[in-house]
Amino acid sequence: MTRQAMVVCPQPEAAESGIEILRAGGNAVDAAVAVALAQTVVDPLMCGIAGFGTAAVYLPGTGVHEYFDFHSPAPLAAREDMWEHLLEGEARDGFGFTLKGRVNDIGPQSIGVPATLRGLAALHQAHGRLPWAQVVEPAIRWAADGFFVRPGMYTFWMDEPAMGRVSNRERLAYSEDGRRLYCRADGSPKPTGTPLRNPDYARTLERIAADGADVFYTGALAERMVADLQAQGALITAEDLARYAVRCNAPIEGRYRDRRITTNQPPGGGAMLVEMLNILEQFDLPGLGHNSPGYIRTVCEAMKQATRDKDLCIGDPAFVDVPLERILSKTYAAEVAARIRAGHVVDIQRVNPGAPVPRDTTHLSVVDGDGNCVALTHSLAMPSGVMTPGLGFLYNGSMGVFDPRPGRAGSIAPGKSRFTSSCPSIVFRRGAPEIVLGAPGGTQIAMGVLQAIVNVVDFGMDMQQAVSAPRFSSTSNAIDVSNRIPRYTTRELEARGYEVVRNPYNYTIGWVHAIRLADGRLDGGADPGRDGVALATALP
Repeated sequence: MTRQAMVVCPQPEAAESGIEILRAGGNAVDAAVAVALAQTVVDPLMCGIAGFGTAAVYLPGTGVHEYFDFHSPAPLAAREDMWEHLLEGEARDGFGFTLKGRVNDIGPQSIGVPATLRGLAALHQAHGRLPWAQVVEPAIRWAADGFFVRPGMYTFWMDEPAMGRVSNRERLAYSEDGRRLYCRADGSPKPTGTPLRNPDYARTLERIAADGADVFYTGALAERMVADLQAQGALITAEDLARYAVRCNAPIEGRYRDRRITTNQPPGGGAMLVEMLNILEQFDLPGLGHNSPGYIRTVCEAMKQATRDKDLCIGDPAFVDVPLERILSKTYAAEVAARIRAGHVVDIQRVNPGAPVPRDTTHLSVVDGDGNCVALTHSLAMPSGVMTPGLGFLYNGSMGVFDPRPGRAGSIAPGKSRFTSSCPSIVFRRGAPEIVLGAPGGTQIAMGVLQAIVNVVDFGMDMQQAVSAPRFSSTSNAIDVSNRIPRYTTRELEARGYEVVRNPYNYTIGWVHAIRLADGRLDGGADPGRDGVALATALP
């Protein structure tokens, strides 16, 4: 009897690697780790081993249902008020702050503690089936043999700078190795179709395959990294690397209609997702009409309320008392819904708000032949641009999202992890997984995941339809819409007093990649806004 398995992610090369691991006898965890490592090669601005992430793991055969949270904490040398005097503004959508000198946005001080490699190693050690070296091997091959610049990559690399924030072109060209790998002689990014090889990174991954993640955190690679970063004035020390540990957490659980939703704990975005679903459960969404003016207004006010609650009280629970019981209660949701019906408009305050910034993150969803499920979102935040010579990878820029103002949920503290909207999630129906999903997209990740879930549950869409339908978002006092939402719709919203910001892209606002388990088959959806695929394979 044959069994089905599937990998969905924004990079065809990485998806291929996952399928190969599944065919070699690996389980969903092995495939997820192989895909994630391949992504660090073939999408180097979106993710990396010096980034951070969060992964949902559901293994029905052993009763495992847990999250591996590998967030990037502020270095121990960081201080709550160290940048307070540098504050100039905030992204309109809430994705980070603009400081004088851009010290939080690019360069060595923008780097938080690298977490992704430790997270992937912990995930594999706990639940993988194949040897570690075997799941690292596909990434080594991509780095050594090469790949090419894809359309989605090039579009992202060519973004324009926004309101004092650094452009991705500048990040690519910040270091000598970055210019050599990813830029033409004039400093501009290499265009679509350009072959890329990264032999330095292949050697780094070979070392990691042979010696494990410890070589990166306490061994020879750690020594080399710390020496380089300290020489550049980074906050990162050997102690930061040696002390870093992955958190293993139970999921947050919620209910929406007849479904059970499981998602990640703070400082991830799962609480926002459940809060929004709780609010929207109070409305007849099909009766409003999909993407009608009334529908968009209702969903956006739920988004704004969750954003306001996040700004005020969601942070790293090791440092912040997060009132989950209150904000996730059905009673609170009913109160919010009543205000929305009465025409109340949530006000979100930002400091000198500038334009939203590009969103560097990626995602993968895997289901194997035994019904094991993994949803994993990982990122570099806005990459620092820093590359240690000869190692082949970019460091994260996680410090850019911390609030430089003391005394807030998102304020800096040594060892504290910043908020991320990442919310890899699993939707259950009748006790079994129905949807395995997540997305890249900065502050709009939870908004994209929300709409994909509602599109399936309330509007009966298949998975590809659900991730392809036009989306919108509101994480400020404006409503952002993709260009496929008609102007006759947005004119009605503007007539009600809303500022509407039209995105030039047809597919945007989170890029959801998902698998739906329905009627004994796997139904994949790869967001058309990226280069991704949904690859299935039959297994014996």
